[in-house]
Amino acid sequence: MALLCLSLALPAAAETLDLDQAIERALNSDPRIEERRHFVAAARGQLEEVEGHGGWFVESNSFLALAPQIEGSIFENGGCTPGNCELRDDRYEFRGASLWLKIDLALLKPLHTFGKLENYSDAAQANIRIKDQDVQLQRNATVLDVKKAYYGYLAARDGRLVLEDVEKRLQGAIDLVQGWLDQGEGEVRQSDLYALQSGRALVAKYKAQSAALEKVALGGLKVLTGISQDETLELADRRIRPVELPGGSMEELQSQAMRQRPEMAQLEAGMAARRALVAANKSTSNPDLYAGVAATLSYAPERNRLENPYIYDPFNEAGMTPLIGLRWNWNPGVADGKITSAEAELNALIAKSSFARKGIPYQVAEQYYQVQGYHKAVQRLEEASRSARRWMIASYTDFEAGLEKAEKIMTAMQAYVLAMTDYLQTTFEYNMHVARLEDAAGKTP
Repeated sequence: MALLCLSLALPAAAETLDLDQAIERALNSDPRIEERRHFVAAARGQLEEVEGHGGWFVESNSFLALAPQIEGSIFENGGCTPGNCELRDDRYEFRGASLWLKIDLALLKPLHTFGKLENYSDAAQANIRIKDQDVQLQRNATVLDVKKAYYGYLAARDGRLVLEDVEKRLQGAIDLVQGWLDQGEGEVRQSDLYALQSGRALVAKYKAQSAALEKVALGGLKVLTGISQDETLELADRRIRPVELPGGSMEELQSQAMRQRPEMAQLEAGMAARRALVAANKSTSNPDLYAGVAATLSYAPERNRLENPYIYDPFNEAGMTPLIGLRWNWNPGVADGKITSAEAELNALIAKSSFARKGIPYQVAEQYYQVQGYHKAVQRLEEASRSARRWMIASYTDFEAGLEKAEKIMTAMQAYVLAMTDYLQTTFEYNMHVARLEDAAGKTP
């Protein structure tokens, strides 16, 4: 019991994820991916519905109603004798009512639909391929979201740590200046103290903003990976680093994109679906050939049955027959409108396909050039931030020794903060452009 109480009192262990683990968790838990999979299942249901129209089906109608009660035969006085045969003429005289059960039943199967079933089936199958690629598109989007949150958190945390370091040094400088002013030592002025205090306040402001971004990014990462906001999540990487520069020429990446991008597969499937729908709409003007068995039963117990095969009583009858027939439901105005609409949507898709074949290579080129540019920028800024830190440390050391003025260390700290924050922001942008380049080139998780 003591161990149980102790275990309940202890905080839950923090979960630590690296980028690959975070992506894997997100791909397994993102509800948006599951939503796309349900759309695929719905598309498969549409295909089953289309194929079901080609199988056996039942047409049935039954009801319970009232029929006129009648007794006797078709002759007056209940019979006919030679020279005295008179047909009854009391059809509309009311003698009471009888329950009437009516059942019509037909078991039918289409034999030939003149292209309707085949074309609608082709369109449904193409729609499944489109929905399948939607799943891949969402997986790619989820990976981008995870990388944005992951790199964003690291950049914000690194920025906060930089600012905390600078704030600590500023506080040390303020304490020194305040001491020198109180004791009347050194060559410092009251304005130096104000300058340092102003710098410390600005650093505190930027540190608060970094801390907020840090929490937003970590919260978003928890949402994506399916981790509760109450749980503790830590990242395996201790700081943000530029990822490796992707290999391959731009032309190779563009060619890869045209082969592997989900959008290209969707366009191909979309064209197939639209062509099938145009053909299906055109075939709606054709009849359906079908065969099967039809049966009918009509029964009114308070009416006498007539067994004469030449006399038909709709309230008392039974029969069954095999049949073969043509069903034709054609409205030329509606059919022409559907054909025009389907052809217009097909032409629109052809135009979109033409743009995509130009746009996708451009997307690859855009990200490729961005990656190359940001990669060089990261290298230069890394050198700049390293030099700026040395400048800041040297200036601060000189200031502690009374060899440097306050405004000089303010300038050095400002340069270090600007260089370091620019380096972190540029590294984040570079990593994201690499991620976008991989996505644009059709790399799948």
